[in-house]
Amino acid sequence: MLASADAAALPDFDLGIVACKGTDLDAVASTLGGRFPQAMLMTVQNGLGAEEVVRRHGEWPLISAITFMSGTRHSDTEVGYVLDTETWLGPYESTPFERAEEIARLIVSSGLKAQAFADLRPAQWSKLIFNATVNGVAALTALPHDSHFAVDEETTDLGPLVRALMEEGTAIAAAAGIELHDDPWEMNVLATKRGSAHRPSMLEDIKARRSTEVESINGALVREAERVGVSVPLQRALYALVRGKEASYS
Repeated sequence: MLASADAAALPDFDLGIVACKGTDLDAVASTLGGRFPQAMLMTVQNGLGAEEVVRRHGEWPLISAITFMSGTRHSDTEVGYVLDTETWLGPYESTPFERAEEIARLIVSSGLKAQAFADLRPAQWSKLIFNATVNGVAALTALPHDSHFAVDEETTDLGPLVRALMEEGTAIAAAAGIELHDDPWEMNVLATKRGSAHRPSMLEDIKARRSTEVESINGALVREAERVGVSVPLQRALYALVRGKEASYS
């Protein structure tokens, strides 16, 4: 296996994993255009729409994937592993499900965790709703994902806001005909009970004054709400506030 940020440095391969920040995906996918016609590509991105971005640059068979694995980057050669969790993957368009199962087995054989789904959307949407809420709230409060996100004792606690945001996301999924794989609120509560608090990527981006993945995460959720006719004032406000936070850099 070879990892590279430069497509020109890659030899021919059977399976390519495209794992980058959502803000870089179009540029990364463009470097693959016209190359590796026999390959299958697997997108591992937050949010929605990664497959469509990659598809614009080639006709490769595609696998959709999302992951909860995460780490803290200390340097170019040192990353602290934070979450030992599954990568969820499934076929996109006409890719056979058997290929997704094969890739999941390959990932598991390496010592990591993975699960293949014939239809990834229920799992993908569970993470989307969880991610849009947790990332957005962390970016605005500067809090890591910890017990604050589930506490519901005082009127100033974050728990009720987090739950309401996730309920809006669940309503969007229902209107889109998607039965969620996991309850985002339960995912949130479970995550806050682990030993150490996790710093969501959007919080890291805001602290470093970088562009966030808000468009492919929160923006995608709000645009889907518009498409299916669901009112989501809290998610819309969260989206606008994170965009405003980015605007404050200049």
